[in-house]
Amino acid sequence: MRQYHELLRLILDTGTRHEDRTGVGTISAFGYQTRFDLHEGFPIVTTKRVPFRWVAEELFWFLSGNTSEKELNARGVDIWAEWATEEQTARFGRETGDLGPVYGYLWRSFGGDYPQMNGVDQIARLIKEIETNPNSRRLIVTGWDPAVCDSVALPPCHTLFQFKVENGKTLHCQLYQRSADAFLGVPFNISSYALLTHLVAYVCDLEPGEFIHTFGDLHIYSNHLEQVEELLSREPLALPRLEFVNAESLKRVDGLFDFKFENLKLENYQSYGKIAAPVAV
Repeated sequence: MRQYHELLRLILDTGTRHEDRTGVGTISAFGYQTRFDLHEGFPIVTTKRVPFRWVAEELFWFLSGNTSEKELNARGVDIWAEWATEEQTARFGRETGDLGPVYGYLWRSFGGDYPQMNGVDQIARLIKEIETNPNSRRLIVTGWDPAVCDSVALPPCHTLFQFKVENGKTLHCQLYQRSADAFLGVPFNISSYALLTHLVAYVCDLEPGEFIHTFGDLHIYSNHLEQVEELLSREPLALPRLEFVNAESLKRVDGLFDFKFENLKLENYQSYGKIAAPVAV
């Protein structure tokens, strides 16, 4: 994961100070792209511990279309808790825990009348297109809906992703991320989309290729600088490999929605310890 260290150094070396929505302040760089060859191992940061189960459970929660933080929290994952408080949800006339039309809803019911699931199921459409028209240049899922982006506490930061099937056998994924918290969020984002690429490739009988990560505003919060320096002082370790367990029955068009964490095994993930940092809300 030297690419991740390069991202952090890029921000420190070329970024400029910005005020931001949270009031914390950032060092920010705009417009950057990095690539991960999934044949070389599963891209997960090794210079601090990243909880892979949390990455997987959050992704499965997105794919389910669910937008209740209570549902995610029941899986033991609390990374959305700060945006699901009574104070946050009351701003939009919703009950505590109801995050509104965020990722899961936008992926599975884009343009619908929230909370009714009566919009476009972009994930189902994506899988069908890969199966029936793999040469398509329209293998796209968007999480940015201008009609609702201001009606949630945290509109999607990872905004649009596109798949490409190469020579009928290899699946690539490119993500555009409008806003990227480089220390806390980006390690999750990298591993989440690498996992998504593996999952889609598996159910479509393809092999995973590259994950390309394109950034808009890439930033380090001012209260994360000490943590970044600590991380950069550590030498990256070898990447683990992702394996599927008891998943043969999921190798089908609709199998993507039935994966559980028990179907995944991250082989030989070794890392340094956790580095705690406050989240900016």
